[in-house]
Amino acid sequence: MCTLEKRGNIFLLTLTGADEHRLHPNLIDSLAAALRRLRSEPASSSAALITTAQGKFFSNGYDLKWALVDKARPLLMSKKLRALVYDLITLPMPTIAAVTGHASAAGLIFALSHDYVLMRKDRGFLYMSELDIGYKIPIWFSALFKCKVGSPAVWREVVLKSAKMTAEMGVEMGIVDSAHTGAEETVEAAVRLGEELVSRNWDGKVYADCRKTLYVELLNSLGSDETVGDYGEEEKPNKTLSRL
Repeated sequence: MCTLEKRGNIFLLTLTGADEHRLHPNLIDSLAAALRRLRSEPASSSAALITTAQGKFFSNGYDLKWALVDKARPLLMSKKLRALVYDLITLPMPTIAAVTGHASAAGLIFALSHDYVLMRKDRGFLYMSELDIGYKIPIWFSALFKCKVGSPAVWREVVLKSAKMTAEMGVEMGIVDSAHTGAEETVEAAVRLGEELVSRNWDGKVYADCRKTLYVELLNSLGSDETVGDYGEEEKPNKTLSRL
């Protein structure tokens, strides 16, 4: 599922195995457990998290094959991912996604839930596939995208053209912070960035509070209990998750 490795004040969270790392509830639960452990065992008052993945994929999005069997499953999967995104937004340290393979749909949203996105340029695409596969993009996906990317022209390219973006295209569009030659180099660059951020010795709680203020529109949208795919009716959105 995933591993959490401590390297001084840097934590490396790795999605393990060579599969597509689809966001099945079991994988989301594993990631959430790692973040709970991280909160309970801080390296110091200042630390940073790097998330990466083994294999060809960073994450290929929701596990739709599992979800679309019955009406309850999409809601469960959405609820768990929204809670995971909330955990990342409120985590008391800087976060970096080292994208070493394809990041599609909810997998791209997972990457964008980090403060920084670094990506390998020799393999992998960023891709919002909803239009191509015939599914409506959830409102909270849009809220996150608008918090992270400032250009409406980029929103149109990504959502309404389903562009498959390389790392270098992502840099040009303001989605990716930097592009690197391979997987190892991408993780190494993420570690360097993490160490640079840690060296500022910021208070983690203050950092999280500033992030929550910056992304308040996203946090407010996370109460939306939207389905994925063709199943179910949207429930009346709550203002916030119960934990906010």
